[in-house]
Amino acid sequence: MSNLKNFYINGQWVAPSAANDFDVINPSNEEVCATISLGGEADTNAAVAAARAAFESWAFTPKAEKLALLRKLLEIYKARSEEMAQAMSMEMGAPMKLSRAQQVGAGSWHLEGFINAFETFEFDTPYTATEMTLREPIGVCALITPWNWPMNQIVLKVVPAIAAGCTVVLKPSEVAPLSGILFSEFMDEAGFPAGVYNMVNGDGPGVGSQLSAHPDVDMVSFTGSSRAGKLISKSAADTLKRVSLELGGKGANIIFADARADAVTDGAVRCFRNTGQSCNAPTRMFVERSRFDEAVVQAKEAAEATKVAPASEDGGHIGPLVSEMQFDKVQGLIEVGIKEGATLLAGGPGRPDGLNRGYYARPTIFTDVTPDMTIYKEEIFGPVLCLMPFDSEAEVIEMANDTPYGLTNYIQTEDTEKRRRVARRLRSGMVETNGSGFAQGSPFGGYKQSGNGREGGVFGIEEFLEVKAVSGWND
Repeated sequence: MSNLKNFYINGQWVAPSAANDFDVINPSNEEVCATISLGGEADTNAAVAAARAAFESWAFTPKAEKLALLRKLLEIYKARSEEMAQAMSMEMGAPMKLSRAQQVGAGSWHLEGFINAFETFEFDTPYTATEMTLREPIGVCALITPWNWPMNQIVLKVVPAIAAGCTVVLKPSEVAPLSGILFSEFMDEAGFPAGVYNMVNGDGPGVGSQLSAHPDVDMVSFTGSSRAGKLISKSAADTLKRVSLELGGKGANIIFADARADAVTDGAVRCFRNTGQSCNAPTRMFVERSRFDEAVVQAKEAAEATKVAPASEDGGHIGPLVSEMQFDKVQGLIEVGIKEGATLLAGGPGRPDGLNRGYYARPTIFTDVTPDMTIYKEEIFGPVLCLMPFDSEAEVIEMANDTPYGLTNYIQTEDTEKRRRVARRLRSGMVETNGSGFAQGSPFGGYKQSGNGREGGVFGIEEFLEVKAVSGWND
């Protein structure tokens, strides 16, 4: 990767306006794995200006030309998938098996879904015999993405924005920027016109804040913490730009007495996946009381069977947390859970045995967790599960909804009517039932402090469009 210290602006790789080096740390060994540059205001302005200059032409580029470029991008993405898997594994700690199959796979899956949706998407639709509804690109879009699922989030923003006819400036996470740089190489190789896609590395207080407040940016799409989402919304308010947010979560996994035998084990494994660093992780497990004792045994066994190892190793283990800051946060919350009186069923503070270097956390489960406890309320973003009993359907619905978040909840029951009934009562943008995953192009997003946008397929394209009514179209 030859462009570590450069930005992609107006169809070419350019040096930053000022030297501002930033070391990228490999979380598996705490060593520097790359050094990038963080952008300044001049770099942000140059990228926005390039996107603004390219907008008029790109907005009216025929759909067939855009589709051809997106198909070329997919071809390049698949051909260079191993490079991407290696980059993400090194920068954010995803084990190679997970990186190849799910981290890389999420990007190609969503890209295929957007191509399929775009092929049949109608931008102009008749409202009456004489009135037409036009869907037009909103303009220049700032796309700010996180480190935990890099390609998932970059593709979910860049591709629909460009398909809609917008031009973009991407700011990947500075914690895990290598995948964003590599994706920019893919975009360049695919041959998108100069200025349609731009990328500047930077941190939140710098480039992130500059993009959020920039008068020539028409929309900000952000994925990250609810705290940062609030700051971005405030920063964007002065220019009244559209803000689309996909934020944190505190998902409930409701396991009724008639759930399949492996529901608890699968739920724990799902919570620990990606080392618990997923906004849609099912981190609160509610088990009907008649199965609770059995669930305690199963969950403990699942945690103890979860291997922790370096990301460079292949296999079904979990890797490290992404950074020292994240490691300290997770360790601190585990300590708080113990201090506030929760019972430690498995795991606990410190690194797993045999790992004395790297940001590794022990898969941890708490029982006797009450709603006033910090670990019940806060998003931990680590391999930590809270396990609690419930007695009735009404009680567990209230428990699941007792959170400021509302991204994804989970239901396990063989009773179809109960499953549907409870799903309607849960205040979240997504409800996964009985381990059945969501379809390609399904809308991803949340309620409450989990955000206000929807990503994926047709929903993702619509996020970047304005709606215009034109009367007398056929007069």
